[in-house]
Amino acid sequence: MLFEVVRDILPVVLVVTFFQLAILRQPFPNLSGVLGGMVLVVIGLFLFTQGLRLGLFPLGEAMAFQFARRGNVWWLLVFAFTIGYATTVAEPSLLAVANRAAQISGGRLTQFAVRSVVAFGVGVAITLGVMRIILGHPIQYYIIGGYLLIVVVTHFAPQEIIGLAYDSGGVTTSTVTVPLIAALGVGLASSIKGRSPLIDGFGLIAFASLVPILTVMLYGIWVY
Repeated sequence: MLFEVVRDILPVVLVVTFFQLAILRQPFPNLSGVLGGMVLVVIGLFLFTQGLRLGLFPLGEAMAFQFARRGNVWWLLVFAFTIGYATTVAEPSLLAVANRAAQISGGRLTQFAVRSVVAFGVGVAITLGVMRIILGHPIQYYIIGGYLLIVVVTHFAPQEIIGLAYDSGGVTTSTVTVPLIAALGVGLASSIKGRSPLIDGFGLIAFASLVPILTVMLYGIWVY
């Protein structure tokens, strides 16, 4: 496992080293600090991936299986919305984007409002993705329709909000949200007869990036 982490991070180290020494022709500033930081990165990634394998993936799959076994669709949808909202509203990257937007918007946007709108969008996205798995609909219809809708709404959205909306779609896929949502989708597809974990289990993360773009632009239309 540790070897896999080192193998995955090695290309990044080689690229940085090549450009620093061969192109910039400069020695590494504070070489001991750089080496120490790389060791900490390897250890951190090792612990993080171990935590995903031992904790989040089994947890998400088990909860999806239990909800499907009980046959209560409404509680499953409530759980999907809640987990999408809760894992997003306190996401550090979203906090940074929302804080910056509040600073430069002249008071029209607040940090709490931006975070809430984005988190609401993720909650709706996960709920929609879970419904797609339950109904067995092809994912491409949802994705294509969603992006066509984004193009239409972008035409009417104020210029001040478009960039923020698209960035908001990217910051929602955090280190906690992605593994838990992926495990939820795979576990749910595995527990429903006639569903393929590979075909039907994935796609929730795409929804989590798509729907917040719409919610933020609609919020911007209302605000501006």
